[in-house]
Amino acid sequence: MMATSSVLTRGASGHLGAGLCLELAGVEVVCLPGGGLWLASAGAMVVADLHLEKGSSYAWRGQMLPPYDTHDTLGRLAVDIAAFSPRRLIFLGDSFHDAAAEARLTQTHRELIVALSANREVIWITGNHDRDGPKGLPGDRLATLTLGGLRFVHEPTGADGLGEVAGHLHPCARVRARGASTRRRCFVTDGRRMILPAFGAFAGGLNVLDPAFASLLGDRPLACVLGQGKVHPIGWKSLTPD
Repeated sequence: MMATSSVLTRGASGHLGAGLCLELAGVEVVCLPGGGLWLASAGAMVVADLHLEKGSSYAWRGQMLPPYDTHDTLGRLAVDIAAFSPRRLIFLGDSFHDAAAEARLTQTHRELIVALSANREVIWITGNHDRDGPKGLPGDRLATLTLGGLRFVHEPTGADGLGEVAGHLHPCARVRARGASTRRRCFVTDGRRMILPAFGAFAGGLNVLDPAFASLLGDRPLACVLGQGKVHPIGWKSLTPD
């Protein structure tokens, strides 16, 4: 299993958490308990798959989900931004659940996104749910971004993948111990490529033992599992299918 270490993080409320520090293609990164990735060398915070306004999208189709996903997602993002004051904020695609989601934002949520974007570089990587990216919010829309030795994309590629940071697959891990099991969102990495968990409240997830991950990861990958205020490094042999 690759070398990891815990680092203390402090949210806006003063609550201490424990992120997980590791090397990705020679670059030090920190997996945060909330699901974001911190790159101190670039002053960058990275989050994937917010799927903002997924609740309102389902409601429009007749499936009445509680309409609080955007509020929850942006609130958790605000906590991490307050803790780290990043110079750059990178969204790894599918930030919005559909092409009309930006228009469904409440004025309060729109103003919060603008406030979170203030005085920092904002990059919206486009995804399969938001191919055009946001049109009325601060930031630049890109298909990919290369920064500090890493390459940021929405969907993992089938290439070598050295230094690739992606989202799209919404990785989750099921961990079994002492006769019980728990299923949590996770980062997954082989030290060359990393796939981030979905940050959105309603985003769901795919078990990392699913074949979709097999061709993307090398030997001895690691699941960095989100716990209560802590990220836990879990080896592959400790994981189970759903």
